[in-house]
Amino acid sequence: MAVYFVDSSALVKRYVRETGTAFVIGITDPAAGHHTYVARITGVEVIAALARRGRARDASADALAAALGQFRQEFATVYRIVEMTPALFSDAMRLAETRAVRGYDAVQLAAALRVNTECVALGLSSTLVSADGDLNAAAIADGLAVEDPNTHP
Repeated sequence: MAVYFVDSSALVKRYVRETGTAFVIGITDPAAGHHTYVARITGVEVIAALARRGRARDASADALAAALGQFRQEFATVYRIVEMTPALFSDAMRLAETRAVRGYDAVQLAAALRVNTECVALGLSSTLVSADGDLNAAAIADGLAVEDPNTHP
């Protein structure tokens, strides 16, 4: 069993075909037995990304509806949600300043660090899965293991 914190840039690959899709499907498949964590805001970000693709006609209406339905179902039942708390937002504000990452990336990083801290306390490790180069660099600077699905064809 592995522990993954998956940000929006990576998780959307589970619902639309692009570079890294097979990798993300493999690690997030419930049958694989991994623990997959996502930040609560990931729900908004993934829905927005899918809706943008539909609006841009990158996906048919049926494919978009299927992807949205699958995501909503899995968000409610498969992923372990990291809740947004005042302490998490305080950490994110500090990270936004010290790592100079975008706002939601700072929240994703704060959530990933929270998961990692909990894992380390249990003698485990976690990996941030993200397709965002700036977020990945900040995570590495904070000592997190990082996997970029874009490096997996």
